[in-house]
Amino acid sequence: MAIIEDFVEFGSSLKEMSPIFALDFGDKTIGIATSDIFRNIATPLETIRRTKFTADAERLLELAKQRQVTGFVLGLPRNMDGSEGVRCQKTRAFARNLERLTEINIAFWDERLSTVAAERALIEADTSRAKRAQIIDHVAAGYILQGALDRLAHLP
Repeated sequence: MAIIEDFVEFGSSLKEMSPIFALDFGDKTIGIATSDIFRNIATPLETIRRTKFTADAERLLELAKQRQVTGFVLGLPRNMDGSEGVRCQKTRAFARNLERLTEINIAFWDERLSTVAAERALIEADTSRAKRAQIIDHVAAGYILQGALDRLAHLP
């Protein structure tokens, strides 16, 4: 349907009793996390190893269809001063391309430090360096999604 810049508007566009996905979009991977149908809990789901847009989008939309997802929250990797750099431009371009293929609404969420938080949590859980490398992206997506879910829970 649309990319919705206003998060309140995005929240009101979501169907009731259906999950949403968060995406941690990177140069080599796309981390995916999903919510429960009540949108209370974020759960890391999987990491897509990027190849080309068509294949990446096909896998993402297949997962979204299986889980009856009603919205995508894309982590927007702003700089620490809040400005948008090259990574934000790439994320926005991915969202524009994805928008052409789906009826699912897309919103952005400021993801500053989500990967850092995910890395710390995995280290505290005594996860090996090799295992962290495999799962960091969808764990980071979980952090992005939990922040978005917490905000959605407090919308007017």
